[in-house]
Amino acid sequence: MTGTVIRSLSASDAPLFDALPDPLDAAGAHRRTLFRPEWKRVALRDGEVVARGAWWGGPDDTEPVNINWFDVAEGEEEAGAALLRSAPRQVELEINLPGGWRDEPALRAAAETRFAAARAAGYALLVERFLYRWTPERGLPERPGRLDFRAEADDAVFLDALRRIHSVTLDAHALRAVEEGGVDQAAQEELDFFHWCPSPREWWQVAHTPEGDLAGIHIPAHNPSGPTIGFIGVVPEQRGRGYAYDLLAECAHLLVEHGAESISAATDRGNVPMAANFAKAGFPVVRERINFHPADRTS
Repeated sequence: MTGTVIRSLSASDAPLFDALPDPLDAAGAHRRTLFRPEWKRVALRDGEVVARGAWWGGPDDTEPVNINWFDVAEGEEEAGAALLRSAPRQVELEINLPGGWRDEPALRAAAETRFAAARAAGYALLVERFLYRWTPERGLPERPGRLDFRAEADDAVFLDALRRIHSVTLDAHALRAVEEGGVDQAAQEELDFFHWCPSPREWWQVAHTPEGDLAGIHIPAHNPSGPTIGFIGVVPEQRGRGYAYDLLAECAHLLVEHGAESISAATDRGNVPMAANFAKAGFPVVRERINFHPADRTS
């Protein structure tokens, strides 16, 4: 048996990437995602693929945003770790999992093999997330009618709201940004992400109480995969009144008004209040995601 060979792929040998079965992607979600051949890497042993990774970015990105597909054959944790360690781009790793994966021994074993490889490569667990998908048969959540929603063209208004929202947050990505660079960094990263999304800036809305006080913001968006609940945030002084549900309902209605036939969403498992709002609004959990980050983030 020879040692592990790590190599990047090109358009001519991209089909090699598909040689390894993926028990965690029975629905074929990864195979419907567009990956650039040159951002795919495989680990080979005796000519057989034993680990693979696909780095992903938007159509205009010159560098990948994350590792969106990472797969490791049973017993090949070190090959998977070598694949990650040797990559020229150290970015966040997303491991997407089917719902109920913890209860199926084969799925759990496949997931834990990937987790072990990621940790061996120096990646640390950041957060576990619920992934949702609303479809029309669920019915749109009723608008409570308690808040006044309007578009706001000034980014400074959103940036200020994001600073206030992220000053007290349960979101793991925001907490990490706050730890690295304070609430200014967390707010700016959020704003930059929604400018990166291909959906119109005009969709962003602020919400005020009948007294004229800012309650929060919501950002309906399209990511490269389709319509999504981009952001729901209530400013700290307005929390405890259930306004996150109002924002979520309005966001869903606006997306449908703009043609959405389904809506994706996500929240951290630890964000129990937001998870409850998604359930109340008719957004079922369809998958889960585990996010790992490199120990020394360089991007």
